[in-house]
Amino acid sequence: MSRIENRTFDELAIGDKHTYARLLTPEDFERFSRAAGELDPAAVESGLVTTNGFEMIAGAAGWAGALAASVIAGQFPGLGSQLVRLSLADQGPAAPGDLVTLAALVQAKGEGRRVTLDLRAVNQRGEAILTGSAEVVAPSEKIARGRVRGRNGEIHEKGRRYRRLLELTRGFKPLRMAVVHPVDEASLVGAVEAAREKLIEAVLIGPEEKIRRAAEAANVDVSGFEIVNTQHSHAAAVAAVAMAREGKAEALMKGALHTDELMRAVVDGATGLRTARRITHVFAIDAPTYPRALFITDAAVNIYPDLIDKRDIIQNAIDMVRALGILTPRVAILSAVETVSPDIRSTIDAAALCKMADRGQITGGILDGPLAFDNAVSEEAAHTKGIVSPVCGRADILVAPDLEAGNMLAKQLEYLADAEMAGIVLGARVPIVLTSRADKTIARLGSCAIALALARRPA
Repeated sequence: MSRIENRTFDELAIGDKHTYARLLTPEDFERFSRAAGELDPAAVESGLVTTNGFEMIAGAAGWAGALAASVIAGQFPGLGSQLVRLSLADQGPAAPGDLVTLAALVQAKGEGRRVTLDLRAVNQRGEAILTGSAEVVAPSEKIARGRVRGRNGEIHEKGRRYRRLLELTRGFKPLRMAVVHPVDEASLVGAVEAAREKLIEAVLIGPEEKIRRAAEAANVDVSGFEIVNTQHSHAAAVAAVAMAREGKAEALMKGALHTDELMRAVVDGATGLRTARRITHVFAIDAPTYPRALFITDAAVNIYPDLIDKRDIIQNAIDMVRALGILTPRVAILSAVETVSPDIRSTIDAAALCKMADRGQITGGILDGPLAFDNAVSEEAAHTKGIVSPVCGRADILVAPDLEAGNMLAKQLEYLADAEMAGIVLGARVPIVLTSRADKTIARLGSCAIALALARRPA
């Protein structure tokens, strides 16, 4: 269980800053529309927020006031704070699907443990939607406790990891990305939003008439985008791969075509994008109940990988995660059990892969396995089973034994644990954003940010 800690008056200094990112949903607006309910229900029910004026202020200021009050009460300064005054001004509209980042900056400190906070919220495009200030009586005593669950789940900052990805790539030159067959609303809007965020310079490849019909249906303007007209999806995949081979595209993005149709063009021995490294896939998971970014491999490309395939699957994932700022990722090699058994091939592979890492055949990470899923993500579960490991409970990368297990694990996290997923293919000459038709825009932006970080990482 992760823990939350407050910031006492003595710990706060002028200029200290705290940021909180939240992906707004229709349920947020419904919940925030009720005066008492506008405060995070989990915070209210857990007792982290008392009747120190938060409910009244939240009800008067709408969802923005609720968000600000919840951050002050639960995070910065946090537990034991008392809100004296909250003054907010709307600067622009917000809507479901917006990724809102609220920044609270310590502006002044005074007698009676009074702290003045400067508040500013922006959307995913950096546009201001809220400004204001708050006067708070900061706590005098340090309080730390485990996170608690309320009616709407564990208190967490959903979307914050993708927001960090976007911030990581600010200032990078956008990738020239070939978007393959974007003839439906989801894939076209994802590409347009990524271009708007300056992550990519999109080249739309596919039947031009269908692309323009999709743009009209989605109410997006594609007049400023280059469109490469092809007859059908297969021709679009071939044309995109050719652009990458010729250096005219730095990355690919899958649109409304089957994954195997795109990947056939990518892995073609004569005209594809193969390298000496095995082509593999990684899901970047923002799982709100897990205290760190989580990556799952391989859940989309290699169906039943052998030992050498798994070596590349792991090395590709380590290299990617290191490019995202996790310098020594912890790698959990999953199986059904945590002991080596000759009857379960994945346990033998896991043991061999760990020894390969010892011998320098896999570098850059800390490996352990075989590990059952509970041991990989829970220190308590590992302790109960007597497992001592630097990876248990702190895994950054989960290595699935095969595609079926990895795909089911990722989808379970998405649909049962409220996780967001971004996906990317590695090991080819260029990064490949491999999206699903069910992916939300924020996941597509996260995938593009990963591709950009990989392409622009220092040599």
